[in-house]
Amino acid sequence: MTNNTKPVHIIGGGLAGSEAAWQVASRGVPAIIHEMRPVRKTDAHHTDGLAELVCSNSFRSDDAENNAVGLLHEEMRRMNSLIIASADKHKVPAGSALAVDRDEFSAEVTKKLEDHALISIEREEIVGLPPKEWDNVIIATGPLTSPALSQAILDLCGEEGLAFFDAIAPIVYKDSIDFDTAWFQSRYDKGEGADYINLPMNKEQYDCFIEALNTGEKADFKQWEKDTPYFEGCMPIEVMAERGPETLRFGPMKPVGLQSPHMEGRCHAVVQLRQDNKLGTLYNMVGFQTKLTYGEQTRIFKSIPGLENAQFARLGGLHRNTFINSPMVLDNLMRMKADLRLRFAGQITGVEGYVESAAMGLMTGVMAATERLGGMPGTPPETTAFGALINHITGGADVKTFQPMNVNFGLFPVIEGKMKKKDRKPAKAARALSALSEWKNSLG
Repeated sequence: MTNNTKPVHIIGGGLAGSEAAWQVASRGVPAIIHEMRPVRKTDAHHTDGLAELVCSNSFRSDDAENNAVGLLHEEMRRMNSLIIASADKHKVPAGSALAVDRDEFSAEVTKKLEDHALISIEREEIVGLPPKEWDNVIIATGPLTSPALSQAILDLCGEEGLAFFDAIAPIVYKDSIDFDTAWFQSRYDKGEGADYINLPMNKEQYDCFIEALNTGEKADFKQWEKDTPYFEGCMPIEVMAERGPETLRFGPMKPVGLQSPHMEGRCHAVVQLRQDNKLGTLYNMVGFQTKLTYGEQTRIFKSIPGLENAQFARLGGLHRNTFINSPMVLDNLMRMKADLRLRFAGQITGVEGYVESAAMGLMTGVMAATERLGGMPGTPPETTAFGALINHITGGADVKTFQPMNVNFGLFPVIEGKMKKKDRKPAKAARALSALSEWKNSLG
């Protein structure tokens, strides 16, 4: 770094930390990323690459008119997001969703950050709170924050940490799938029309599958994982099955919008697999995050029609994630009320999902850089996806019942006046992009 401006320190090189560093440096302010991998590994990461995707390879819907996460994609594009630009560059077929080749995506983000003249990357674990001389800090350590830093944060904010589980779905080699049973189709033929591999089940096969999930052996929880609540948006498949025999048929295994060319009539249930790499050799089982033992996963999942001879590139898993009680401890500029030099970004704040985590990194990066340059950082209007999320986690949510949240149109202010139901989401999206444009111009 050659810039004489004091740097912004970013702890964590995941999606949020990577995006934050990019936004800081893009505004002419030096950024230092402190990433503990590979000095200290986590239970979920497999590489030392920045912005590694440890769960799904999907950034979910890219529909900016009718889906809130698609709108967030578009807002991030308009704010020069490194994460979304890299995702767009390395996307793989996924219907109306934005999914990526995870290895190429991480490599792209890592190279962009390593090559930037105002960004330096230090491989070290930050034990405890940052030193006092770091007067502008973004903590983006994610759901796998190291124990020492977690404890220091909790000691400072005086709140007991909440925790939830984040689960990983299995990945199957495409060439081990039986296409005499399986077929390509997107639900209702959206996207390219044939972006998913589908595996059909009749009622008898489905009932046997549910029984196997209910009786299958689960991996033991570690002591620190016991009595930890699950996040509803990332529920293990066997936990969903326990809620009732029809739960999966109305969840990840719903058959609507799909028709097998190999059988007459409607399927009772369908398992969908989504392309996981650009070569199209790997497919992940959509919604099949699990705590089943590896042996049980192999036995039970091979009972699915079309997967009798399946070979798994990776089996599923489950790890604990932690987050802070943001509505109580953060102000509307994402700063800890007990120490205003510390901003928080990513999943540790209680947003859920890759895109939401990166978006909070983007926002804190803009705020930190603006502050460093002598400006007065502000938050985007609540009518934007950015603003709706920030409002939720810094005051819109109930402190007593705060839970991780994906972006959704329910977080946006209503539009007054009569309007057809089908027009409400596009109207909110149009209003959001207009408001974002005005806010972005106000930054100067």
